[in-house]
Amino acid sequence: MFTKKTVHDIDVKNKTIVLRAMLNVPIKDGKVGDKMRLKAALPTINYLISQGAKIVMISHHSHEGQSLEPVAGALSELVGRPVAFASDCIEEVALAAVKALPSGGLLMLENLRFHPEEEANDEEFARTLASYGDIYVNDDFTTCHRSHASLVGIPKFIPAVAGLEVEEEVNTITSSIDNPKRPLVAIAGGAKISTKVPIISFLLDKVDVLFVGGAMANTFLLAKGLEVGNSLVELDQVETAKQIIKSAEEKGKTLLLPIDVVVTTDVKEALNVRVLLAGDVGIDDIIADLGPMSVLQLNEVIKPEGSVIWNGPIGIAEQKEFANGTEMVAEEIISSGAFSIVGGGDTADYVDGAGLADKFGFVSTGGGASLELMSGNTLPGIAALLDK
Repeated sequence: MFTKKTVHDIDVKNKTIVLRAMLNVPIKDGKVGDKMRLKAALPTINYLISQGAKIVMISHHSHEGQSLEPVAGALSELVGRPVAFASDCIEEVALAAVKALPSGGLLMLENLRFHPEEEANDEEFARTLASYGDIYVNDDFTTCHRSHASLVGIPKFIPAVAGLEVEEEVNTITSSIDNPKRPLVAIAGGAKISTKVPIISFLLDKVDVLFVGGAMANTFLLAKGLEVGNSLVELDQVETAKQIIKSAEEKGKTLLLPIDVVVTTDVKEALNVRVLLAGDVGIDDIIADLGPMSVLQLNEVIKPEGSVIWNGPIGIAEQKEFANGTEMVAEEIISSGAFSIVGGGDTADYVDGAGLADKFGFVSTGGGASLELMSGNTLPGIAALLDK
């Protein structure tokens, strides 16, 4: 159960709210593409509007130099009312825009990371941002694993609570791990073991089955003495992979590794693509995806009464020749009837882009934040909020 106060636990009526919102969305040629994160922010925004609050939205954008101005227009369409935009997040331009806000009005300030003080968690920068409102609301789960000024600095100066999206993210992810429907199957994909060791180690104590795909499965295959050719591997993580395999055996957990793989001799040109058994990979081959037999292992372990956590693509999913494994994994999860969580990042982008987001039980907005939470770690942006 979420232990921090939310917008429902504090009087926001007619107050000015500094809202850390999820505005880090794809922008191309001045247009916002995927609006999944903006839609996830609507419950909190609409609730604050219903209370007559003035809303000052702050956020960053991960692309250096990218203005948030196009996001204001996209959000305005979703909310159905104007979203004013200030060309800076500090200085007189921001303060004047805040003062001009009417009751129920929305204002978006410019990209926080235009100022290095944001990532440096500068106290004076946080104090300035806090001065714009009476209450701080963090509804940006995607950044809760960061210790930046807008996340952990502002709560030092004004009362700080969570938004509804943050509450749902934390409740759904933690309950799925701590009190899951069983059997609990975790599907771990992506490129590197080094970035997933904490989550794999933590989940081994929680799950019934761990399914490993993506390029990091190559390191596991190498740890088992199999040839992986020119595939992406982490040689310095082979011993770690061996330890995980041994730990799974000792804990009585089922660890599923590739049975067959899709290989190529040139990823970019997709040359000489074929399906091989995992033990038949040649020295010139590059493993680019899982084969059908590997994915069909999920059919045996995912049960309708159980649950699934999926984090990380299974192959080079952004390239159609090597996206079949990821597509098959999605199909296996959806058709199983099990409760499913997609753990943010590239996986969430994939299912949303494929139009499958509504087929899963819950799609997290967070990449790194989801990983940290699934690894059992405390998120600084949440720890900074008021306790219930």
